[in-house]
Amino acid sequence: MGDSQYSFSLTTFSPSGKLVQIEHALTAVGSGQTSLGIKAANGVVIATEKKLPSILVDETSVQKIQSLTPNIGVVYSGMGPDFRVLVRKSRKQAQQYYRLYKEHIPVTQLVRETAAVMQEFTQSGGVRPFGVSLLIAGYDDNGPQLYQVDPSGSYFSWKASAMGKNVSNAKTFLEKRYTEDMELDDAIHTAILTLKEGYDMRGKFLPTILKLELFALTVNSKF
Repeated sequence: MGDSQYSFSLTTFSPSGKLVQIEHALTAVGSGQTSLGIKAANGVVIATEKKLPSILVDETSVQKIQSLTPNIGVVYSGMGPDFRVLVRKSRKQAQQYYRLYKEHIPVTQLVRETAAVMQEFTQSGGVRPFGVSLLIAGYDDNGPQLYQVDPSGSYFSWKASAMGKNVSNAKTFLEKRYTEDMELDDAIHTAILTLKEGYDMRGKFLPTILKLELFALTVNSKF
């Protein structure tokens, strides 16, 4: 019978050991616009495709990169409404930390708190997993940092990563271009080239209005 009979169960493992709803959430991520992040020697950059369905859409109303604290930002691939929920929850965690300790939350701790929220939604009744993956970039006492958080709640630190459509091509391109001593300016250039590469492998733009959204963060810059 396979896993299909478990596709409507939010918290039941299939015989193959999968939570099928997480597989569906990853499918939503894979159908989202390409987003990427690159950690440089002196900063970190996150970027994404910004496709507008029509010239009538107000571009300022479409924002895929958001600040969580003055030194931490996040970009997503997947479902926009789910992203906005996670941004609100992460900002609340960051604000609670600041009120308690009078300093901004470390990048790793905010990543861990956000991942815990996403994991909780894979095992609780009456909810579904978030159909979104996040790239969280920040700068603190440990230097520039880049993390990817997936719908299951798993998270890893990355030197460079991509997600969404054309993720395989984007990661292959990043693997060829990335170096340990890459400066921030080179990382920005590489991010732009990677996204342009993913528009259309034939070298032609797709028949939509294509824009990029990008943010670079250094020790002295803030969102």
